[in-house]
Amino acid sequence: MDQSMMKAALAKVPLALKTAAAHTLGLTETSSKWTLKQEVFVTVLRSFLQGDSPKLSSLQRGTLKDPGIKGKKWVSKYTIPKPSEGENGVREKLFGAIEAMKTGNEEYLKADSIPVEVEWTGYQKDATDKTQELDISEAEKYANMMKDITNDVTVLYLHGGAYYLLDPAFYRDSMQKIAQMTGGRTYSVRYRLAPQNPFPSALMDALTAYLSLLSPPPGAPHAAVPANNIVFAGDSAGGNLSAVLLQLILQLHRMAGPGKIPEIEFGGKMVPVPVPGGTVLISPWCDMTACMDSTKRFLKYDYLVHTCTQFASLPSCSIWPAKPPRLDIYCEGSALCHPLVSPLAAQDWTGAPPTMVITGEEVLADEAASIASLMAKQGVVVEWEQYEAMPHVFGMMFIDENVGKMFFDTWARFCKEVVAGKVGTSKGTYVTAKLLERKALDPAKLLDELGVKHEDVLGLMTRKRDAAMKDFEVYQAKISESGTPSKL
Repeated sequence: MDQSMMKAALAKVPLALKTAAAHTLGLTETSSKWTLKQEVFVTVLRSFLQGDSPKLSSLQRGTLKDPGIKGKKWVSKYTIPKPSEGENGVREKLFGAIEAMKTGNEEYLKADSIPVEVEWTGYQKDATDKTQELDISEAEKYANMMKDITNDVTVLYLHGGAYYLLDPAFYRDSMQKIAQMTGGRTYSVRYRLAPQNPFPSALMDALTAYLSLLSPPPGAPHAAVPANNIVFAGDSAGGNLSAVLLQLILQLHRMAGPGKIPEIEFGGKMVPVPVPGGTVLISPWCDMTACMDSTKRFLKYDYLVHTCTQFASLPSCSIWPAKPPRLDIYCEGSALCHPLVSPLAAQDWTGAPPTMVITGEEVLADEAASIASLMAKQGVVVEWEQYEAMPHVFGMMFIDENVGKMFFDTWARFCKEVVAGKVGTSKGTYVTAKLLERKALDPAKLLDELGVKHEDVLGLMTRKRDAAMKDFEVYQAKISESGTPSKL
């Protein structure tokens, strides 16, 4: 931890002590729902995130530090070569899908494809928590990892971080745990981050990673992985990216025509692109416009604040504002409602594989419920699990508490059922706070219970986008007049 981060952490000690005392005495609004650790953690993290806005460059840089590799895990790093160019390559196929799914004049960057770094992670059964990484080649690490694999589960993991933070290195412990609990392995993607690399750069990298599993390039350590053994998974922005990667593949299938499997040129040959075996969306960020009611209703349980204009007026730094300035850190304002940016806007999930959605009572809950409900109504096998009073990505934050253990048990069980072909019918569960009692519900009725019709959601999103773009125009005009940025 650098000095600035240490100083910031020390400044929160009085808040942590005050919160702990109030929780112990039952004086907080959430003391009946949270453990002491949860109360202190969420309160302090909320204070960090909702305090003075740091520069994006400093914040991003601070989350990309590699802590090293040790403990009960195998990690093998691999760089996927730059994909094939041409009209049948990754880049042009992606752009074709984006264009076909436009509903207006959405603008986006025509990004180039690049080599993509990934990390294979598996459980090292004979290691201890203090075991250091072996000084051997990446190929040897992969071969050793495969000796400990007992299941065909392969999780293609797309990390969270609001599309501008974090890295696969941050998730190694979580990848170790899910690999251990499934007996399988994970394939964690170091996709390009915004604001330097806006939409669709990350999606292009995610598609490249999937293709590299289906058809490994020459020199890759791994053999081809059957699609039905692959589970897309991601948290927060990674949940968004998992959902839009799936929606992209479904769109490629729609464009190929009934009964046909789309193909993409990759590694010098045409590679069929089937849907994966399953998808796991963890606290997914599905709506860039923040149009749903949970953005306000569940604030008391969350550390996030989710608004459509939250990034526009952040302090200037070397990476923000973009040049030219834009409303959103990840995409142009005009693209906020594109289905491959905000999967809440997607109208057709027909043909999707079994999908699990895990969320808390958090600001993103309603958008996750909307997608799960629509999928279930369209015949997709959906498993919905919502945890009472839990914040964003709670399972990974409270990994050693009972709620975290239940989260990983659920995730691992679903992955194993997907690969074994044993997923049954759609089902939903509401898990109560502390006692962790399960109550059954129907995922197809989630949106009905919110009093919202899916056909109205796109209208809500569009109005929120248009209002935000108008506010941003006024904001930019004020900057032009005064030369001094202000709050949007």
